[in-house]
Parts: sequence; C-alpha cells; structure tokens
Amino acid sequence: MAASVLTLISADPGGDVQSWADVAARALERLGARLGTADWLAPNHAVDLPFDDLDPDQAEAAVRMKLKLGFDGPLVDALAQPTANRRKRLLLSDMESTVIANEMLVEIAKLAGIEKPVAEITRRTMNDELDFATALKERVRLLRERPARLLDDAAKRIRIMDGAQAMVATMRRHGAFAVLISGGFTVFADPVAHALGFDRAFANQLLIDDGKIAGVAEPILTRDSKLETLTQTAATRGLALADTLAIGDGANDLPMIGAAGLGIAFHSHPNVAPRARHRIDHADLTAALYAQGYRRDEIVG
Repeated sequence: MAASVLTLISADPGGDVQSWADVAARALERLGARLGTADWLAPNHAVDLPFDDLDPDQAEAAVRMKLKLGFDGPLVDALAQPTANRRKRLLLSDMESTVIANEMLVEIAKLAGIEKPVAEITRRTMNDELDFATALKERVRLLRERPARLLDDAAKRIRIMDGAQAMVATMRRHGAFAVLISGGFTVFADPVAHALGFDRAFANQLLIDDGKIAGVAEPILTRDSKLETLTQTAATRGLALADTLAIGDGANDLPMIGAAGLGIAFHSHPNVAPRARHRIDHADLTAALYAQGYRRDEIVG
C-alpha cells in the first residue's frame, strides 16, 4: 500500500476527471513521486492516485498549482494525505454555511429588517477580521427586544447543505461518532443535529425574556471551545487526533481544522481557505467521504 494518496473530486459528475487525473499524475511524477494504480471511487467523479516518495502537502500544492485550482481551473477539489488512518472515527462539524446553507443571525436580521449591519459583522467575523465573541454579542445586541417568534420564522428558512446527510449517515454507519458544534444557537443547532443524525450538538444559548430576545448566555462558545471539544471528545472515546475529521467554513473553525487528522475548510471565506491544510471549494459534502476513501456504493443515501 502506498504511503500517501491524492484524491480528486469533481463538482460536476460529467466533467473530464480522467484528463485532470492524468495532469495531476504527471505533476507528481515530475517531483519524484512513485505512482500506484489510479482507483476510481466514483466513475468520472472521484479518483484516488496513490503515491510514495513525496510529502502529501507538497503533492497537493503542486497539483493545485498545475490545475490552477482556485483560479481559472476546473471545478475540482484536490486533497493529499497519508494513507494510514484515512477513515476517521470522530467527526466534528460546524453548522452554519457548512451542514446548512444559512447564517442564522443573518436570517433573523432579515426578518427584523436589520440585515445589512448584521450581515457585515458576520462577514468580517468569519473572515477573521473581528473577535468572534465580541462580534456575537454585538449582533445579538442589535436584535434585543425583538420578538422571539422571529427564531421560529428563521428556523423555517434552514436549508440543508448538499451531501450533509450522506456525510453524517455514512460515517456513523461505519462506526464514527458525529458532533455538531456551532458558534450559533441551540434553538437551531439541536433540531439540525437531530435531523441529520449527529450524536451530540453544542452551541450558544440565546436568552429570552418576556417573549423577546434579551442576549446570549455566557460563556460563549468560541474557536477555543471548538478545539477543546475536538480534543476532549477524542480523548474520551480513546481516539488519537489522527482519527478525527473537522470541517467548517469560518475563521473560528481554523483551530479544530488544524488539529484534526483530516481538517477541511468547506466553501470557506477568502481569508480562511489558504490557512487550512485541506479545502473543498467546489464539490458538496460527499467530498469529505471520498477524501476518506469511501466509494460511491458505500455512501448512504
């Protein structure tokens, strides 16, 4: 078995993945890699290129450059990693703009008629321009005294991200423990976790007083909380960090993404993706399964 593997996943199942795989293989060979036989995880959609004698980070960087990924290249994602411990036994996933397509504070703000200031604070926070806890308090302050029924109305707008249910269900079927961890609110995270089949959910608690939004409970769940949850859950379950997958889109996800055995920035913010070891820019969340070597016929749903 080769020491490392490069996985290419196309966002378009009808794309010419074979030609991109050939270009990637030549790029690895030019750096001295010894290639194994290409293994198609999903025909014309996802392929593994096993290799030896080359650092995975260097391999991924070379392929991304050769295919011009992230610029004007094909809608393909490339992830290179060691072959050992490839299938992860603990999943930690962010919620907003990861397993759901929404930012829920923005959804509440739309209903309250104050979308622009809340959306701008959210954008700057996720792009690591503002401290998360301070920004969260500021956004909630803008919503104080608004009727709590806005939360129910916002919940009706939740859109599950493509591939989210398959990612959770497939990993759990193969023995993984799944945790949803969000800097958002339990009023949304708990039902989303239940709907998608997560084992546990952690999020912040909104305070409601006399039927109105009153604030957010302390302590606030932050980037450090996400990292701590990853390390503590792994330890409790007797797992090494190499056995974990962490995925999210924002700057507050970077510590857990950096610590996990497989850490992925998913459709992330411009200041976040380049700082993550791995990234999925184009494909849906089933890409996180192909990155672990799952085949199409193993993916649930």
